[in-house]
Amino acid sequence: MNTNFLKYSMGILVVLAIFSCDNDTETSVDEEQEEDTGTVVSGYTYAIVDSGVSDFYSSDAIISEPSESDAFYGQDATYNGNQPSYTDNGDGTVTDNITGLMWQQDMGEKMSYADAVALIDDFNLGDYTDWRIPTIKELYSLANFTGRCYGDDAVDMFIDENYFVQPIGDESIGEREIDGQTWSVTEYVGLTMNGDETVFGYNFVDGRLKGYPKYDPSDGSPNTMYFRMVRGNVTYGENIFTDNGDGTITDSATGLMWQQADNGETYDWESGLAYAESLSLGDHSDWRMPNAKELQSIVDYTRSPQTTSSPAIDPLFTCTPILDYEGNSGQYGYYWTSSPLQDGPTPYTDAVYFCFGEAKGEMNGQLLDVHGAGAQRNDPKAGSVDDYPDTFGPQGDIRKVYNFVRCVRDVN
Repeated sequence: MNTNFLKYSMGILVVLAIFSCDNDTETSVDEEQEEDTGTVVSGYTYAIVDSGVSDFYSSDAIISEPSESDAFYGQDATYNGNQPSYTDNGDGTVTDNITGLMWQQDMGEKMSYADAVALIDDFNLGDYTDWRIPTIKELYSLANFTGRCYGDDAVDMFIDENYFVQPIGDESIGEREIDGQTWSVTEYVGLTMNGDETVFGYNFVDGRLKGYPKYDPSDGSPNTMYFRMVRGNVTYGENIFTDNGDGTITDSATGLMWQQADNGETYDWESGLAYAESLSLGDHSDWRMPNAKELQSIVDYTRSPQTTSSPAIDPLFTCTPILDYEGNSGQYGYYWTSSPLQDGPTPYTDAVYFCFGEAKGEMNGQLLDVHGAGAQRNDPKAGSVDDYPDTFGPQGDIRKVYNFVRCVRDVN
């Protein structure tokens, strides 16, 4: 269960002491800004905040907690990581006590990517001037997978609204309620759709991480989205990998150990969970399927099949190459996570996956990279292999149901 509980509890006391200190003077603000080098309460510079999931699921329903010998054991709620902990600083900022990041509480209006880049130079909030646009890894640290949407309609946000203001799309101007996407600073190294420059963002209204075109392809005008500025812990999102020489990789930044290579097999969600729980590798038998936030931590957004002829992951890892469903080579698969994604009239049927190859979709009969390598979407947990792949959603996401698994364990 939560092996970091002691570190976490001690760390909270430290943070409370720090934030009880008066920093009204210019000198104290400057000193604090200079000290934001990555020391956080968890003891890890890239601490993964838990997904928040506490319910247990079968392929289509909420169930009681499975025992170790039951089907569906090992899903997200089975394991408790660093539980979310925030402090409302009362000045329009919120501190994440796990990651050491401080966030803008209310994002204001949508803006273009270029306008956000220009704004950040003079951005001042809470008497701090060292704000930045978050990377996609920083932004994703706020994701909470207890959220839910219903098609185009918002239901429960994928962020803690006790601390953060999360707007939804404005239907009066033709937007959907789920058009509340938040952009990061992370640009896709490839191109999506029919050659669109693309920036990764997370949608705290519908729970997906995708690349969104920087410009409207119909007229070339800048697209606009929300931005939530961040400061502190400038090393957050940076991995420190060690090849252990036994088929495992340790990330000292997160405290996680990873299976170096997938086993080349694909699974539905239930079978994938069972495979992960049964794995013995590197003299360890406590492997599991990673949750969404854990798996996103090893995505390398500087790499893609288009630009590096590789999956979006550090070269220390191996991904099984695949053919896309038109038979084209040079592609890589989807990887299951243990996290659910609740959407639509049957909200318990899907789980989260990450695309380490291109995030393919079919639009107007054309197979395209619609969301970028490193995107996070969702697949049905179960189904006949003969029924897949098929397509889903406005960008025709290719759904497979049978996906790869890369297992993880806690180092401590």
